[in-house]
Amino acid sequence: MDCENGTEIEDFVLLDFSTKPSDRFLFFLLLLFMYSAGLLGNVIMFLLITLDARLQTPMYFLLRSLSVIDVGFISVTMPRMLVCLITSSRTIPFYSCMAQFFFLYVFGITDLLLVSVMALDRYVAICNPLHYVSVMNQKVCGHLVAGCCIVSTLHAMLHAGLLLRLSYRGKNHLAHYFCDHQPLLQLSCSDTSVNEAVIFFEGGIMIFGPLVFVILTYIRIMATIMKFTSSGRHKAFSTCGSHLTLVVLFYGAIIAVYFSPTSKYSSDRGSVFALMYTVITPMCNPYIYSLRNKEVKGAMRNLLGKGSLFPPK
Repeated sequence: MDCENGTEIEDFVLLDFSTKPSDRFLFFLLLLFMYSAGLLGNVIMFLLITLDARLQTPMYFLLRSLSVIDVGFISVTMPRMLVCLITSSRTIPFYSCMAQFFFLYVFGITDLLLVSVMALDRYVAICNPLHYVSVMNQKVCGHLVAGCCIVSTLHAMLHAGLLLRLSYRGKNHLAHYFCDHQPLLQLSCSDTSVNEAVIFFEGGIMIFGPLVFVILTYIRIMATIMKFTSSGRHKAFSTCGSHLTLVVLFYGAIIAVYFSPTSKYSSDRGSVFALMYTVITPMCNPYIYSLRNKEVKGAMRNLLGKGSLFPPK
């Protein structure tokens, strides 16, 4: 049924990972492990930073905010993906699909912007340590996090509104395992040129602006690190290298998916890159950014009962 004589669709059918039940079960186990690891790591980080008085600093305030956002980000898509794999029920109502798209953008863009704020925090701490307390206090960090949430919500409202103005008739098989931008545009019967233009221009500013800021910030940080002693330099480079690896994977996957013409979109390639930025990066963030830190390891030992959670005054 084509667009001319089709009726407005009421639900979408999501892409299945595999037609073989055995393969679907393996995918289910793998994704369940990744989802559980992501939830566990982020929840532990949130509890440690909230409960340990020694972690009440701007840097850990931002890390706690990142943990909250990552829990939301990974939970927007993963539960339905797991249900689809274990039950083979792949339908999603139209407005549930749009809601999933909206919250995917809210949490995803907030995640991107928070990474930029965290790069700023590290820049001030390493390059201007004498001004750190006055520049990066919890009040300022709170305003920055709130600003990230507001900007991401407005961004999501813009793109969700542009999708809702399109017509969807006839075919309802979505070439993806969640409701994402390019597959929805491919399925629409309407002219999507406005949507694509907004993705490239407004979306380009939203993605490439923070990316350029993070890269320039880390270049300045590394230039400062070169002045450290060899032991301090090695530790700092190790931490910055881990952070930059995640940033490159996160931004690279998003750019590969969203900044290609709709006509050239590949569902197979899109699915692989989407797993990277919706599952792998949120799962790895707490382990890379936080759980390797000496302070966090100490808080973990305290939480497990090997010491007092609140240090004596």
